[in-house]
Amino acid sequence: MRPEAPIAGASRRTRARAQGPAFAVGLLVLLVLAGAVGYSLIEGWTFGQALYRTILAVTTVESPAASTTAGRMLTVVLLIAGVGAALYTFTLLATVVVEGGLPKHFEQRRRARMLDNLKDHFIVCGYGRIGRIISRQLLRQSVPFVVIERDPEAVQAAMEEGALAVEADASREDVLRRVGIDRARGLIAAVGTDAENVYAVLSARVLRPDLFIVGRAETEDATAKLKRAGASRVVSPYEIGGLQIAQTALRPAVVDFFELATSSDNLELAMEEITVAAGSGLAAQSILDANLRQRFGVIVVGIQRPDLRMEFNPDPDVIIGGGDKLVVLGRPESLKKLETEAGGHAGAIA
Repeated sequence: MRPEAPIAGASRRTRARAQGPAFAVGLLVLLVLAGAVGYSLIEGWTFGQALYRTILAVTTVESPAASTTAGRMLTVVLLIAGVGAALYTFTLLATVVVEGGLPKHFEQRRRARMLDNLKDHFIVCGYGRIGRIISRQLLRQSVPFVVIERDPEAVQAAMEEGALAVEADASREDVLRRVGIDRARGLIAAVGTDAENVYAVLSARVLRPDLFIVGRAETEDATAKLKRAGASRVVSPYEIGGLQIAQTALRPAVVDFFELATSSDNLELAMEEITVAAGSGLAAQSILDANLRQRFGVIVVGIQRPDLRMEFNPDPDVIIGGGDKLVVLGRPESLKKLETEAGGHAGAIA
C-alpha cells in the first residue's frame, strides 16, 4: 500500500491541474486556434481574418458569414462549444480572483510592507500558551512586534488577535533577517521546546551580537544552555509561577501592589524603566538636583547601571549617568514626560 500513495497523490494533483484555470484558458485558446484554422481551410480566409471571426463567434458578438455548408456547421460548433468554454474560463478565473488569489496576494503584499516598516520592535518566537500571553501584553502596551510560528493555525490565531505573524522557523537566519532583526529592539524565544529556543537564541545572537534576547527555559539545564547560546535573560515560567504562588501566600499585599503597578490596564499607576541618554539634561545630575519628584511626580525605585548593577532605593545625592535605566513609579502621563526629558525609551516592568 505504501508505494501506491505517491501515485495516488500524483493522480490527485493531475486532476487538480486539469480542473484549474490554466486548463480552462488552454482549452479556450485551443478552441479559438482550431476555429481559425478551420475557417482558413474551409472558407479560404487569411489566418488573421479567420482568427478575428472565430473570436466574434466564440464571444457571440457576431456570427461569421460563412459561404459554405461546412463553414456554417463550424460556426454552429464554435457558438455552442465556444460559449461554454468562455463561460467556464471566465467563471473559474473570477472565482480564483475573488476567493483566494487576489485577496491573498494583497494580504501578502500588505504584510511584506509592514515587515519592511518595522523598527525598534520585538521578535516573538512561538505562539503557544506563553507566546500568546506575551503578544497580548505587547498589544495592550502598543509595542510593535512580529510573531514567528511554524504552525499555520497558530499564525492565523495570532493575526486574528491583531498581531503581525509569519509562518516560518524562528531558528533560520534568513527568516530573522526577513522580520527585521537588524532593526529590532529585542527577541523573545518562547517556542515549545528548549532545543528550539536554544537554536533561535543562537541564530539571533550570531546576527545581532548587541541584541537584547530573552529565552524561555523549562529546565535548569536549558537555562545554562540558553545563557551559553547568548540569551541576555532566561526566564522559567514554572519557577516564576512557583515563586508567585509562594509570595501570594506569604505576602499577598505586596503581590497586590506589584500587580497594580505592573498591570498594563492600570491607568492610575505604572512602573517603568526609562533609559537616560548620554546627552540628556538628566545625565550627570543627582536625583535631588534633577528634582524628579516635584517636576514629574515620580518615585525612583532603583537605578540600573550600564554594567547591569542595580541600586535599589538610591539616595538623593546619587548621580544619574548617561546610559542608566531609571526604574520609576508614577502616573502614565508623568512617565511619558520623564521619558521625553530623558531622551531614551521606556519599557514596562513586568
